[in-house]
Amino acid sequence: MKVMKFVLTIPGLACLIVSASTLAQNADFPGSEDHPMVTRYTGAFIDGYEVKGFDEYVLALGPVARNEQDKRIPKEQVNLEGRITRILYRGPDGRSTLEIIRNYQSALEAAGFETLFSCSRDDCGHNFSGLLYGPMAMRINSTESSKGAFDIPQDIRYLAAKMVESNRTIHVSLLVAFDNGFGPLSKRPVTLLEIIEAKTMDTGMVTVDAEAIGKGIDSTGHMAIYGVLFDTGSADIKPESAPVLAEIAKLLQGRPTLNILVVGHTDNEGTHEYNMNLSGQRANSVVRYLAAENGVEKSRMSSAGVGFLAPVASNESADGRAKNRRVELVKQ
Repeated sequence: MKVMKFVLTIPGLACLIVSASTLAQNADFPGSEDHPMVTRYTGAFIDGYEVKGFDEYVLALGPVARNEQDKRIPKEQVNLEGRITRILYRGPDGRSTLEIIRNYQSALEAAGFETLFSCSRDDCGHNFSGLLYGPMAMRINSTESSKGAFDIPQDIRYLAAKMVESNRTIHVSLLVAFDNGFGPLSKRPVTLLEIIEAKTMDTGMVTVDAEAIGKGIDSTGHMAIYGVLFDTGSADIKPESAPVLAEIAKLLQGRPTLNILVVGHTDNEGTHEYNMNLSGQRANSVVRYLAAENGVEKSRMSSAGVGFLAPVASNESADGRAKNRRVELVKQ
């Protein structure tokens, strides 16, 4: 077995290093690069590359299961947000999926990562790769071959890991398999490395003021508010929500006869009961905040949660789910 070496590039983080004497037979996708924390297995090349400055990510922490809607999901999962780097490696020839994932696991553990979940072959469940690389919206579209990666996977290996470094949390998802398709890059290992670095999104990019909220309510009787933010699975309002809530209070204070129903909405991740409870708790948090922090009469507000019963977009994409996670103000 070829031994991978480690070097420290960032305090506390180890990388797999590519030998200068080993050159990939195929060129990397233009503009792509290894992540500074965890690089490639020696001899592999980058076939697909994608970086999102801030987005959501569902990290699989269990084998394939089915939810109440008979939808295939990981038995356990964690919803993450932050900077997402996705790199699809091909090759090298002559290496097993076990050897590749063991090298990555060793490097991650040496860097201080904790393994959260791992599985192999049938233990991962039927078509496990489809959870991570199934729908077209989840695929990396750099090349024709990257689009078709994991279409006919064999000898699947998977690893999810986590590390807390200073004030940030980093998660890694690693999927390795043999591509048993019929393309020019088939019959060799394919590795999907995804690194999720928790970060606070840029705020203040879109301003919703009291006048705009009022016009929306006057026009349709309700208004969707996207600036009220919560941590995943929590009903605690994040501090950066204060400016939007202040504008809602300004509207109510300027219209003494206006009463509102605050309605919480979620995407369809999780059970119906869970989302009904969470959406109701979040709506109630908004009412309590407006009363306690902005002096709005509590008698002028009521709250309700409808979970994922009233989507405004498809839950099949990240953008659609983001639109469905909202608070709405309904005129009473």
